[in-house]
Amino acid sequence: MVFVDLPVADLDRATAFYEGLGWRIEPHCADEDAACVVVSDAISLMILRREHFQAFTTKQGAGSATTAQVLVAISQPSREAVAEIAAKALAAGGTEAREAQDHGFMVQHAVQDPDGIVLEFLWMDPRAAEQEPEAFIAEQGYEV
Repeated sequence: MVFVDLPVADLDRATAFYEGLGWRIEPHCADEDAACVVVSDAISLMILRREHFQAFTTKQGAGSATTAQVLVAISQPSREAVAEIAAKALAAGGTEAREAQDHGFMVQHAVQDPDGIVLEFLWMDPRAAEQEPEAFIAEQGYEV
């Protein structure tokens, strides 16, 4: 399993945002300082109040409103699913991190959560993943 710890300013606001994506909060892993957002059987996001997050590192936490330490890219089952979850994220209080990208064989839509953490939803044609991407792009006639 993969757990990604994310510092947030307002735990209630962050919880509402992630639930708005259709993801669930694991009640056994939630308290006044943290909540576990279940993305899939293999991926969970631990949203932690900033002060609580700082207890897990000796480094200064990056301010996600102005800096990017990491982009959380989450694959979707189809290009339509990318558009759907990005729309949910925007409706739940997220903002565009950058314009949606459509490369034909792959689509990406990056959205910031209310704390400025960038979530990039993406889909890639599975046939492209099986070949050299350049060969697949040329074979299919996609423009990049």
